[in-house]
Amino acid sequence: MSAEPKIVLVDDDQEVLAAYRQTLELADFDVAAVGSAKAGLDILSHDRPAIVVSDVRMPGLDGFGLLDAVRAIDPEIPVVLVTGHGDVPMAIKAVRAGAWDFIEKPADPVRFVETVRRAFAHRSLILENRALRAGAADQDSIASRLVGRSAAIERLKRILRTLADAEADVLLLGETGTGKEVAARALHDFGRRRKGRFVAVNCGAVPETMLESELFGHEPGAFTGARERRIGKIEHASGGTLFLDEIESMPMTAQIRLLRVLQERTIERLGSNKEIPVDIRVIAATKADLTELAGKGAFREDLVYRLNVVTVRLPPLRERREDVPVLFSHFLHLAAARQARAAPSLEPSFLERLQQQEWPGNVRELRNAAERHLLGLDEDEPPQAEPSIRGALTLEQQMEIAERRVIEETLVRFGWRIGATAEALGITRKTLYLKMKKYDLGRAGEIGA
Repeated sequence: MSAEPKIVLVDDDQEVLAAYRQTLELADFDVAAVGSAKAGLDILSHDRPAIVVSDVRMPGLDGFGLLDAVRAIDPEIPVVLVTGHGDVPMAIKAVRAGAWDFIEKPADPVRFVETVRRAFAHRSLILENRALRAGAADQDSIASRLVGRSAAIERLKRILRTLADAEADVLLLGETGTGKEVAARALHDFGRRRKGRFVAVNCGAVPETMLESELFGHEPGAFTGARERRIGKIEHASGGTLFLDEIESMPMTAQIRLLRVLQERTIERLGSNKEIPVDIRVIAATKADLTELAGKGAFREDLVYRLNVVTVRLPPLRERREDVPVLFSHFLHLAAARQARAAPSLEPSFLERLQQQEWPGNVRELRNAAERHLLGLDEDEPPQAEPSIRGALTLEQQMEIAERRVIEETLVRFGWRIGATAEALGITRKTLYLKMKKYDLGRAGEIGA
């Protein structure tokens, strides 16, 4: 028995139990196969990443009794019921009682494994969303703002925790949609300046003629139309954090004045000679390489050095693909709550194709895709991701792509019969199983000879 089984398989018929166990293990699942409902219940817990596959007719506690007991432990543990005595009324009863799905014996191996795969993917998303909601409720944790469990996002969380209480200015570097403002707000909200203001300025959205007044403020009569004093964003942020987004768009004249603010921590309003001290932490964000821009004369080199006390790089979504399913589910449930709709279930194959996409707009694009999916405005399936730069792949990678396609096409041609497929390809069954596992074809062992 696996130390951490993903599938709790329950059946009092030892031959059937062994056959189903082998089928699931060949599909790369960790299985705990037990002969009674009580033994299966002993394995489960509220937060365990496992599902139940159970026979219906068993001595003692039957499948329906097991279903009720499982729902008492956690109503969101999927239970798949299997029976050789099934009929339509029993299927309806099972679904109404809360079963994930219902399969009649003899179970079709393809449907059996795919049903289990979907149920387990659903359970995984349930647990991920619970963890995210728990994190969101924990206002003392940066993890409450950054969704995902990949190595890249965990590293980002550690860096932001370290920097939150520091007074050093920070430069956030990342592509469009990677969450630079989310990171900036996390640095503010979980740092010592949390009681001060978080003042955000998008340097690319403010007209150049207005940016200096926006940042530094002005006195009456400083320019035509300036009838009264205006406090600028920098002064308004004193005691808190100033977030300068798209700082690469800041005009040169404003860069000169900003450099002095960073050096002296004082400002002068337009039309005034009075220096006003400001107590601010500056967090700037850019999607461009400022050093490269400085080399081209498009950005002040001395300002780059001032901003670049600490640089934090935000990973694009293509570098944290394992976060895509939980992010998509997270945004889907948020959208469902706003729209007062039920969030649709997500098929594992759908989520796999989401992971394969490039997402040039990163998390922002994924969030919009989740909104469209909820409203039924997207395509039925996301487009298959094909290598866009085949020439950039190594010879070995290209050969593996070709081998996978040949194996899959041959399996389909022979109805996924392992023996016939292996013979047609001129390889042993064992070799075929290993290659199917390597290429994640997902059906190894599901079909007989």
